[in-house]
Amino acid sequence: MAFIRCALLLFLVQLPTLATSSTHGDRNLTPWCHPDQAAALLQLKQSFLYAATTATLLPSWQNGTDCYLWEGVRCDASSGFVTELDLNGYGLYSRHGLDPALFSLKSLQRLDLSMNYLGDYSCNICGNQNFESLTYLTHLNLSNSYLVGQIPIGISKLVNLVSLDLSSHAIFGDGDFTTVDGSFNYLQEPNFESLVANLSNLRELYLDGLQIMSSSGEDWGKAFAKSVPHLQVLSLRRCGLNGPIHHSLASLRSLVAIDLGSNYFPGPVPEFFADFLNLSVLQLSDMELQGWFPQRFFQLKHLRVLDLSSNPNLSGHLPNFSHSNSLDTLRLDGTNFSYYKPSSYTNFKQLRELTLDGKFISKDFLSSVGVLGSLCQLKITWMDSQKYLGSILSWIGDLGNLMSLELYGCNFSWTMSSSIGNLKALRNLKIFDCNLPRPILYEIGNLINLQSLEISGMFGCKLHGSLTSSIGNLTNLRSLYMENCEACGTMPSAVGYLINLRRLEIWGNTIYNW
Repeated sequence: MAFIRCALLLFLVQLPTLATSSTHGDRNLTPWCHPDQAAALLQLKQSFLYAATTATLLPSWQNGTDCYLWEGVRCDASSGFVTELDLNGYGLYSRHGLDPALFSLKSLQRLDLSMNYLGDYSCNICGNQNFESLTYLTHLNLSNSYLVGQIPIGISKLVNLVSLDLSSHAIFGDGDFTTVDGSFNYLQEPNFESLVANLSNLRELYLDGLQIMSSSGEDWGKAFAKSVPHLQVLSLRRCGLNGPIHHSLASLRSLVAIDLGSNYFPGPVPEFFADFLNLSVLQLSDMELQGWFPQRFFQLKHLRVLDLSSNPNLSGHLPNFSHSNSLDTLRLDGTNFSYYKPSSYTNFKQLRELTLDGKFISKDFLSSVGVLGSLCQLKITWMDSQKYLGSILSWIGDLGNLMSLELYGCNFSWTMSSSIGNLKALRNLKIFDCNLPRPILYEIGNLINLQSLEISGMFGCKLHGSLTSSIGNLTNLRSLYMENCEACGTMPSAVGYLINLRRLEIWGNTIYNW
């Protein structure tokens, strides 16, 4: 008994020490944020004028609180230094580019500022953009952040980069290369070769919409082969590049995804792309490609996405896919492809998205559509608008999993039977530059799960009627868009039953008796 009392007394004497030790132990297990790092983050927050998409700008970023708990922030457990900053899509706005406080976070490994409005790279007010100070950075994403001007040379010194994304949604307009907001991203000095020269660890590169100046197909092809030998993802869509595609790219055997669309590469598809045995995504749309597309591309076991659209001088055969394949997205509209007569071994079971010209829609093709049961997206472009389609599209109603249907330039027969109303899973329907016989107009009202309906350039309504009152059945419809539908008569009062409608746009139509 005395022994027990002695042990208990000893325990009580040591309890404060044990408690203190336990507290420190828990603190070591709980990540915390270094005060200097918190101060830099708060300065960065102050540099933003407003949040375009949030009511309060970074509300969890408050002085006196542990920044490890702040949204978008990750810290190292031992040092308390910030290792990850992910502010994707926060609506951040800055007139003066990136604040210098960002570049004091020297332990950053991942930085994502995409989908914000961050201003000018070269702004003098905010000082130099010292990306080279972020030496530990492995992932940098500044895509669609409206940063403008010359890409900072410091990015080319981030030797640990594994993924680099400087892409933007871009368009060509009035002879200039601009992003959709009118801003301007380009590579001149450093040029493309200088940008990648030290990035030997790079695995993913996205530069879509970035104007690459003074770089021939041979120059950038050799730069890739020499500097980024382990590259897996290459995306250079709409970069103002000119071909031909240099054969030096053949050494990049690790490539899994390639997107060179909307550049100017007249000539044949480089057959060495088919030597990339792990290739999963090949997007070569709108490149002025010519000649014959090699059939062996269709034999790549891992090919999932193939986009050859908008290359009118590119020919080939759509194969039967009698072998096992993984292709789930196939876009061939705007090409000169033809279709082999199907056999009993035809296999389209994996396809989920199919984009074709109307010339594919033949009896031979229709005899194989029964194996398109997994198809979720279908787009048909009919180039010859003078040719009437009879009941040839009646098979569409058999595609029970179809969620998106787009029809362009289709001249339907007035007596055709329609099965569009059977598409109960359909969420999105676009009909552009087509005549719409009354059976189709009526059956649209049976698409009870439809969320978006777009009709543009519809002709023939004057003779065959307007939207019917059955549109009132589309109670899940959120968006209704009608443009240039000449002489379409009355707008049915049943539109008032569309309780979930959030967007209603009607342009250039003749509508009366609303």
